[in-house]
Amino acid sequence: MPDDGQHPDDDERPFPELLRDQIRHEFTAAQQYLAAAVYLDALRLPRLAGVCYGGAETKRDHALRMIRYLLDRDVPVAVGGLDEIVPSFESARAAIEFMLRREQWLSERVHALTRTAWETGDYVGEQFIQWFQRGQLDEVARMTTLLAVFDRPGGTLFDIEDFVTREMGISRKQDPAAPGIAGKTRIR
Repeated sequence: MPDDGQHPDDDERPFPELLRDQIRHEFTAAQQYLAAAVYLDALRLPRLAGVCYGGAETKRDHALRMIRYLLDRDVPVAVGGLDEIVPSFESARAAIEFMLRREQWLSERVHALTRTAWETGDYVGEQFIQWFQRGQLDEVARMTTLLAVFDRPGGTLFDIEDFVTREMGISRKQDPAAPGIAGKTRIR
């Protein structure tokens, strides 16, 4: 995760500018999830890989939802480069732990976005970002649970794969309250 030495709460830039940064962070997270998925797939852990492939898609969608929001408000937006991606890990557990830290880091930024929108009176922005707040809570909880399963005494990778199959089922249900995604055809 990038470390610019600044805590997200100390960033006093306007909400749209912070949201443009968040777009880069979400695309970076999508690519990082993809790197973790490929690593886990190479270890022949298809269920864990599936969690990460799904995470990549979710993070990409988050970035596209943020782009759609800025476009709808006639705020300039452009897609640029990514932050550094870690391509391999010491173990399957290390990959999941890394992704948990990434989700916690993203959560801090989403909280700062919410605070900035509220403090500057951008109530539309605040309402928009609240959806991501709820999503981050779920994503941190999911990765925390996976890490706890890894840390069970006597557990094996087979046990973890079985847990993911049984308890985490990979589902891509559409949330009717989700903000729109850039690139989707919109007919009004």
